[in-house]
Amino acid sequence: QVQLVESGGGLAQPGGSLRLSCATSGFTFSMYHMSWVRQAPGKGLEWVAGVYADGSEIYYSDSVKGRFTISRDNAKDMLYLQMDSLKPDDTAMYYCAKAVERGVRATYGDPAAWYWGQGTQVTVSS
Repeated sequence: QVQLVESGGGLAQPGGSLRLSCATSGFTFSMYHMSWVRQAPGKGLEWVAGVYADGSEIYYSDSVKGRFTISRDNAKDMLYLQMDSLKPDDTAMYYCAKAVERGVRATYGDPAAWYWGQGTQVTVSS
């Protein structure tokens, strides 16, 4: 059974940092394209970062480029998102997501191509 369990969310001040973690199980983590997706209240899904199975081909949305860093540890089956210089606009539920198909570069923005966890709330406010 595939499990994606996010942690590390919470309240941060503008300019602050948070590190999200995603513990995975139930699949061969090293074979899957992974990403972080967020959804702000009243808004649609936004793929903010992604990393291919072998750690290559890292993607960032324009809204987080230069502030967020995605990484993965294939030995520990873990995905991370380091978020620095946080802004109030970063307030959202953040989801860890895995590609539905093994070994495939899944399409960012296509919900059907991804499977994701329950999410962790990030709130940026003074």
